[in-house]
Amino acid sequence: MAGASEVREKVRQKYGSAARAVAETGKAQACCEPSLRCCDPITTNLYSADEQGLIPEKAMLASLGCGNPTALLSLKAGETVLDLGSGGGIDVLLSARRVGPTGKAYGLDMTDEMLALARENQRQAGVENVEFLKGEIENIPLPDGSVDVVISNCVINLSADKDRVLREAFRVLRPGGRFAVSDVVVRGEVPAAVRESMLLWSGCIAGALEENDYRAKLTAAGFGEVELEPTRTYNLEDARQFLTGSGIDVDAMAPQVEGKFVSAFIRATKPSEACCGAGCCAGSTEAGNG
Repeated sequence: MAGASEVREKVRQKYGSAARAVAETGKAQACCEPSLRCCDPITTNLYSADEQGLIPEKAMLASLGCGNPTALLSLKAGETVLDLGSGGGIDVLLSARRVGPTGKAYGLDMTDEMLALARENQRQAGVENVEFLKGEIENIPLPDGSVDVVISNCVINLSADKDRVLREAFRVLRPGGRFAVSDVVVRGEVPAAVRESMLLWSGCIAGALEENDYRAKLTAAGFGEVELEPTRTYNLEDARQFLTGSGIDVDAMAPQVEGKFVSAFIRATKPSEACCGAGCCAGSTEAGNG
């Protein structure tokens, strides 16, 4: 298995390439380009026509998520939202409109090209209550208890240190704050060849957590009220698209992963109490040291 730094750099390269393609050509990166996953069912048909009408086209073209966390989450005026791995800014801009001028939406991304694209999308959208931050989701550059809601769209699975990501999300949430992310999760065992493929790491597949493991890690980070709601299950043809170009024997492997990968909406809550028991206060550290 690749180390954390190798995974991070591979992801940075792939998503930087995707951002440059959109910024320079006004088009999404070519389907089945070896440097990024194919135009697969993970990223399609996630946003309504009304939502697409609220954001610049390039924000939509740069969207590489697996769900639509803002559609399944109730945001209130005046709340502060943080999007982990904000990419071209689609979920940040939608959240900012929903929390209104008295609220704020932060986007956090480690890729310079995505940040530049997101800031240009913000300018075109004319949305002022947004701030895009450079950083890694394992080291969130915000103070303890500074946001009401943490969202993310198919990014946590890309991290090689998911426990730290979840601890950091817990740390920056205020008591009673909500964790509400879309992510790819696994049901059952996945062949080792899939886990070991770096191409699939940057395509949101190989790094996906098994669903019960996801629940356990959230609980260990201190969260309560953990829920996992599948939103899309990937079939045999979907599996073939995931695996194409990865160097894996598609015909042999696809039947082994059919139905094991799902997009899911994952919810959890930071308890309102100062500390709720063993492990609850583990995330209470200074910013960037979670």
